[in-house]
Amino acid sequence: MTPTVRDLSRVRGRVVERAGAWALALLGEDEVLARHTAIRLVITLYPGDEGFDPPPGWWQTPLGQVMVRRVGHPAAESVSYAVAGAMLGITRQGVHDLVTRGKLDRHEIGGVTTASVRRRTTSSAGRDTRPRVSREEAIGGPGE
Repeated sequence: MTPTVRDLSRVRGRVVERAGAWALALLGEDEVLARHTAIRLVITLYPGDEGFDPPPGWWQTPLGQVMVRRVGHPAAESVSYAVAGAMLGITRQGVHDLVTRGKLDRHEIGGVTTASVRRRTTSSAGRDTRPRVSREEAIGGPGE
């Protein structure tokens, strides 16, 4: 059954209502809530049986950047130097240099660990500009 214009309008309205609550959850102080929200959004936006494999540019979108900081890669323990570079906003050569200097961890099967990429984004001085929001504010936001 094809959705009607009315159906799509209702869904769009619901998404607009909930977007504020999702943003509060993603950017708030509650790390667990932020991680769960990020993963839930990615699962909803990118359904399918194949693994989550966004194009490199996706990692520089606002949702991609939140995903890197809160989760790392939701479906991989390790990523290639190219993907790690996309996640960090640097070149593959930059990733190689960070691995050589011990700032990113090599994975035993190749590439770098997503945990070290996430650690790199969360430990960089001055990069955490998230507004502070309590769990109650995030849960009690619009549409919740």
